Amino acid sequence: MKKILTLFAVVGLIAFTSCEGPEGPPGPPGDAIVADVFEIENVNFSATANSENYFNFRKQIYLGDVVLVYRYGGPDPKTGRDIWVPLPESHYYNDGGLYFAYKFDFTQDNVRLYTEGFGLNTNPIPPDLVVKQIFRIVVVPGLDPIITAKSVNKFDSSNYYNVIEKYNIDDSNIKKLN
Repeated sequence: MKKILTLFAVVGLIAFTSCEGPEGPPGPPGDAIVADVFEIENVNFSATANSENYFNFRKQIYLGDVVLVYRYGGPDPKTGRDIWVPLPESHYYNDGGLYFAYKFDFTQDNVRLYTEGFGLNTNPIPPDLVVKQIFRIVVVPGLDPIITAKSVNKFDSSNYYNVIEKYNIDDSNIKKLN
């Protein structure tokens, strides 16, 4: 009797698990967190002194978000594709000494782009490196470090196009910051 009961239980279990019913209704839309790209054009720096420019974000930046900044380096001579150089970006004298660097920092309200140089009053930065510069700022949503103790996998953010691909960012419609 026990064997028959066990047999019916196994057959019944297989029968019920292989049944398919109608698909349920779709769930509500989620709160997708999307990375953003902002572009800043016509940024000018002093050629003879350290200088800075501030730009306000048009959306809130949260505590765990990551901000990446790239400077337009011109078109690639072979492919014609835009070159985006990650900041900080350093330029050196021929003897290996640091000439100047583009740097940035950010708060939840703004980003500061600035140059730091040495001996700029006697050896100014060339105009093509300080006049009408173009920058792209990528804001990647992150987890609040206070709420979560999880570590984040290391990712090479030095290539603008890798960042755009990894976070599925559509950079064809970039928001402008002034």
